Amino acid sequence: MARQLTEKTLVLASHNSGKLREIKALLAPFAITVISAGDLGLPEPDETETTYKGNAQLKARAAAIASGHPALSDDSGFEMLALDKDPGLYSARWAGPDKNFMAAMERVHQEFTESGSDDRRCRFVCALSIVWPDGHDETVEGIIDGDFIWPPRGDRGFGYDPIFRLNGTDLTFGEADPEWKHSVSHRALAFAQLLERCFQETPKAT
Repeated sequence: MARQLTEKTLVLASHNSGKLREIKALLAPFAITVISAGDLGLPEPDETETTYKGNAQLKARAAAIASGHPALSDDSGFEMLALDKDPGLYSARWAGPDKNFMAAMERVHQEFTESGSDDRRCRFVCALSIVWPDGHDETVEGIIDGDFIWPPRGDRGFGYDPIFRLNGTDLTFGEADPEWKHSVSHRALAFAQLLERCFQETPKAT
């Protein structure tokens, strides 16, 4: 049986402001004090695993052990099928140390053009992991499919959002209303699974 989150403090093991904003919004219905790894001065561990789930567990475990609180981590990526699912696990690294996602999106466009492919299918993948200080983890994964848009459109999202159009819609995630995006995104799908597994006994905010 999955472990329930009953503690009153949860550490978000991320230094990405966009991810922190989305995850805090998802956690808003609960009476939990949410603090980030950055607030605690925790360093970002090297992401040495070979799967999204593995990297999410690694980051959450490091924050849980360092803080003494349960920690929630996200590992996510943008995958182009024509590029053998690149940038994938290396989505953040393509943006470089300055987190220049415009440069990363331009690299996607360049490599897609050089590939000669007309397959514009792409997807976002998100793994979420809660790890407790004793090492126990609950880890889930959400995936959404769409197509690659160029040039980038919209400035309401972050990361690769401006070049991703969700199947069945006309808007990129960079153009979409944030509340709508929060309800349909890869992160939302993963979070829905986590809610079912771990938040049944979590106190609600009043």
